[in-house]
Amino acid sequence: MRLRIWHMITTLLLWPVAAAAQPVDQAAAGVAVHERGLVGTWYAPAGTGRAPVILVLGGSEGGEASAQAMGRRLAREGYGVLAIAWFGAEGLPTELQEIPLEYFRTAIDWIGDQPRADAAHIGIFGVSKGGEAVLLVASHDARIHAVVAAVPSSVVWPGINRANYMDIKSGFSEGGKPLPYLPYDTSRAFTGIHDLYQRSLANRDAHPDAIIPVERINGPVLLISAQDDALWPSTLMSEQVMARLDAHGFTPMHRHIAYPDAGHGIVSPEPVTGDESAYSQMGGTPAGNAAARADMWPQVVAFFREALGAPPQR
Repeated sequence: MRLRIWHMITTLLLWPVAAAAQPVDQAAAGVAVHERGLVGTWYAPAGTGRAPVILVLGGSEGGEASAQAMGRRLAREGYGVLAIAWFGAEGLPTELQEIPLEYFRTAIDWIGDQPRADAAHIGIFGVSKGGEAVLLVASHDARIHAVVAAVPSSVVWPGINRANYMDIKSGFSEGGKPLPYLPYDTSRAFTGIHDLYQRSLANRDAHPDAIIPVERINGPVLLISAQDDALWPSTLMSEQVMARLDAHGFTPMHRHIAYPDAGHGIVSPEPVTGDESAYSQMGGTPAGNAAARADMWPQVVAFFREALGAPPQR
């Protein structure tokens, strides 16, 4: 049973492949960051003065490639961007297990020390497991002032150990202690990874410590989900985030865009050409996925403009 779970969960590694394969914008190549234990790329803001900065995370594929692809897209708008790997790169944890929240705080510290960064206007952007991470990070660090979480989670899930599927731990830690997580419900047979996540979410109320305390976020929140997400129920989990924000009287702007006929792989930073097979495995129709991708990035940019201010003029 656990072996079957593992094979299904590893399909979460599929979506960033297409994103990472997009052409590199040589004008926004960025500068490698390898200090204070960070692995990332810094895209300096346009203009000459201080500017808002966005911290960008990839998903469960690990490494830095997908964060770079999304980071370049936001950097072209004029924002400062720090795109980071958070596991699966040299010097970082090999697997997505017990990732310390302190690592992300170090990234925010680093941003604040940059002479061009406006530390009062820092945003964060993440996708899939990175969407889970950014909601968690922003819930624990008030220096984040705007959050975009695409196809995210409402809870902390178990981590993913590609080397040993029997090794089940939390995805995150703080102060050297693993954060509580929502365990997978393997009490009966399941039809696929989406079914496993959907069923496990039914036990959410029995594990309140695993629910991300999004009401603590210090600024506006934009959630983006796919109604035909074949990997996990991103629309349901986004609705759970919105409900929690509303229940706690969250006053900053918070919005959820749920795309119909769209799957988990909608967050490509560039138009997709050619083979859509990798995307089709993650849900949605070709037309629905294309429409979602075309609409999503203007929505993200408009949100950051409203939440952080307009990027500097080039």
